[in-house]
Amino acid sequence: MKKVFIDGSAGTTGLRIYERLSSRKDIQLLTLTEETRKDINARSDALNQADIAFLCLPDDAAKESVSLVSNPNTAVIDTSTAHRVNPDWVYGLPELKGQRLRVANSKRIANPGCHATGFIALVAPLVESGLVNPQTGLSCFSLTGYSGGGKKMIAQYEDDNRNKLLDAPRQYGLTQNHKHLPEMTQVSGLNVPPVFCPIVAPYYAGMEVTVSLNNADVKTVKECYRDYYHDGVIYFSDSDDFAETGFISAGAFAGRDDLEITVHGNSERLLLVSRFDNLGKGASGAAIQNMNILLGLDETTGLNVRR
Repeated sequence: MKKVFIDGSAGTTGLRIYERLSSRKDIQLLTLTEETRKDINARSDALNQADIAFLCLPDDAAKESVSLVSNPNTAVIDTSTAHRVNPDWVYGLPELKGQRLRVANSKRIANPGCHATGFIALVAPLVESGLVNPQTGLSCFSLTGYSGGGKKMIAQYEDDNRNKLLDAPRQYGLTQNHKHLPEMTQVSGLNVPPVFCPIVAPYYAGMEVTVSLNNADVKTVKECYRDYYHDGVIYFSDSDDFAETGFISAGAFAGRDDLEITVHGNSERLLLVSRFDNLGKGASGAAIQNMNILLGLDETTGLNVRR
């Protein structure tokens, strides 16, 4: 039985991973008491006892945890931003070409950011196939539920006396220095960072990422996605039969761990859309998928995905 330790299990992502793994019979969870969970010696012992350690911490704390790992057999999955563009770490989006094997053979996995997952899933195949020039200045619009902001934001939105401004969607990342931009640019194969417009809205979970293209052939783009995503939990859907005619809900994939790509518009103005759960494929679901790959299991074990 494999031993797993979650460093930072009290946060939103860590708690979600813990809840998902606690019922599995093939995993032994190493836990610390409330009194010792921040003790550096206790954390170090747990990290080095683990076959797999999840880091669900702020960037600086995640770097500290990595420095504590001396056991060469401990595989680390870091859910923070700290190592996502570090060449010594494998980017944990296994649906990208060749990436699943890299994940399986690595001891250092950087779990993707939520917004970044939706953007990269849309853009990387098009850059790789030559349909998008790496020099293209793209624009990305991304809706997320408030759970993506962690415990503090969840408390703000669920407060009965919350600020009335929270009743409407709010755009952020206004300086165009959002922490996901480096991975969005590098992993997609772009030379130019996209103009990125993230928006948090007053619903709990679910994400919808949209990238616009001008003068692209609809059929060719659809064929690219259909050929690229033939396994894993990312897939292309060519159906226009949505539950809300003429609308696409950002909350449709809440509670799920897969990601759907659709293409809309026409050859003059094309909309590329990815929908998923910011807490699922955008966070804890992706981390567990990477763990399953490291353990040689069916990567969808314990995940809620399309069958």
